[in-house]
Amino acid sequence: MARLSPSEPFIHPDCELTDTRFGAYVEIGRGSRIAHSELGDYSYCDRYADIANASVGKFANIASFTRIGATDHPLHTASCHHFLYRSGDYWDDTERDEAFFAHRKSRRATIGHDTWIGHNAMIKPEVTVGDGAVVAAGAVVTRDVAPYSIVAGMPAQKIRDRQPTEIAARMIALAWWDWDHDRLRAALPDFRELTAAAFLEKYGG
Repeated sequence: MARLSPSEPFIHPDCELTDTRFGAYVEIGRGSRIAHSELGDYSYCDRYADIANASVGKFANIASFTRIGATDHPLHTASCHHFLYRSGDYWDDTERDEAFFAHRKSRRATIGHDTWIGHNAMIKPEVTVGDGAVVAAGAVVTRDVAPYSIVAGMPAQKIRDRQPTEIAARMIALAWWDWDHDRLRAALPDFRELTAAAFLEKYGG
């Protein structure tokens, strides 16, 4: 029997999940923390991923110890410490600053379909990683990443294309990530064996 399910995510031990939605065939690695986010069909994260305020597409490959949508602190005030907004943890006569938390949740990171986020990479709030893009291990992504490009470094910079521009555009138009489970299974040998260009020729992209 297949390990992953269309109806329930496969969640490894010691995860902390808050206000999060999962698509079909999703897997969450041990010790991961995910809050105020959604992961699309077939996406997974490896061990100890930390994902907050993020929209993750389908077939995203998120390696261990990544951080997506890293939360921020106020920089325009006299202090940046969280006693400003977690005030109820320090005094009985005050409450947390709900407006600040709402602002933080609104600054969403977006991860496209068929993406690969490498080990220990960080994606900052309000950054979009385009469909098919690759973020190298250890990269710190502070700006949008174009579809089907590969970025690396601190801060991340483009190092090359994953696929040529024409192939990338055709792959996005084909949108195989929207195929149903049976169609994916039928095409599995071609996913394994064909180049991207040959796959597009066969499937009309």
